Amino acid sequence: MTNIHTVAVIGLGYIGLPTAAIFATNGLNVIGVDVNQQTVDAVNDGRVPFVEPDLEIHVAGAVSQGRLKATTETPAADAFIVAVPTPFKGDRSADLSYVEAAARGIAPVLQGGELIILESTSPPGATRHLGECIVALRPDLSLDGADGRPEILLAHCPERVLPGKVMIELVTNDRIVGGITSRASELAKDLYSVFCQGQILVTDDVTAEMAKLVENAYRDVNIAFANELSVISEKLDINVWELIRLANHHPRVDILQPGPGVGGHCIAVDPWFIVAAAPAESRLIRTARTVNDDKPGWVLNQVRAAFAQLPRNSEIAVLGLAFKANIDDLRESPAVEIAQAIAESMPAAQINIAEPHIESLPEPLQGRANVRLASLEEAVSRSSLVVVLVDHDGVRALPVEDLAGKLLVDTRGVFSA
Repeated sequence: MTNIHTVAVIGLGYIGLPTAAIFATNGLNVIGVDVNQQTVDAVNDGRVPFVEPDLEIHVAGAVSQGRLKATTETPAADAFIVAVPTPFKGDRSADLSYVEAAARGIAPVLQGGELIILESTSPPGATRHLGECIVALRPDLSLDGADGRPEILLAHCPERVLPGKVMIELVTNDRIVGGITSRASELAKDLYSVFCQGQILVTDDVTAEMAKLVENAYRDVNIAFANELSVISEKLDINVWELIRLANHHPRVDILQPGPGVGGHCIAVDPWFIVAAAPAESRLIRTARTVNDDKPGWVLNQVRAAFAQLPRNSEIAVLGLAFKANIDDLRESPAVEIAQAIAESMPAAQINIAEPHIESLPEPLQGRANVRLASLEEAVSRSSLVVVLVDHDGVRALPVEDLAGKLLVDTRGVFSA
């Protein structure tokens, strides 16, 4: 049982808000902090500003019970959880500016003894960097109690959840906690034990940071193998879906399914943090990332080849923009990259984009005369070429006969497997 009663969660995005809600529904007082006033207003109204199954029930319940509220100003608290973006910069190293901004917000309200957890996926050393930023602003505090200065307790606890199943996996998945000190590790373990039913594994901060990167790099390497198989199979005139299905009948083979690339804030980004930390030693990880980064360009060439068989003013249906099925998250989505490239390279074609989980097109696709958002049924019925980029349930439910007489580029194997 934790002695922490009040938790401030910095960043109310796809991870921060579910984390805030799950702590609140398990009896803690939680204050969510976000720079976006619309997000703050939505949470205080018990609403969720993005799609995640079951999250709104938790948020609405916690708000109505007075356990969860949101603000734009960092308050005093017993514990702080930092869940802000950590994108990569042009050189593919981590941009820690959001983490540093969180440090500037936290530092003035500290008294000493608080637990500060970095949940954001981060390169090795980021948790210590967060602590050093705080101590630089508050030299009266320390990370280890040296010189009699009050100690603040820094730890890393990476999120390990799947979009679309966040509220389930927050509770059931094992967690890794790594503190700068053993005391920080144990206090973080106690805090997550409030709701975590999985095993809580304790290590140091740098190993915890690296563990999350390794998990996603492992996935990236395996996806790259599947994506490379799809490219090879196209050249050899083999149905890659049948090929993988047959190969997976071997008792020790489990090949993943190919797609149009890799998206999301994690798998598409995290391997680059490993490469940046050890560039000469990360040859396989770098190659896998390159294979997956190159896949959208390969898909575009497939679309161009198919479109070349049609009149120049034909219409194209693009099914899906999210980075995976049944969510509205477009971060690092290869589908958005492909849709934008189709619109730019085929200006005479009308592009009918069907993404059932969004109400307006993302910025790269807005204001283009040849791009419109349409329903799945309308996009398919109007178009001579159908490009499947995301296997939403709605896409899978489309009758095969609706595609009769149309050209098809199916990156997900919905109609080609």
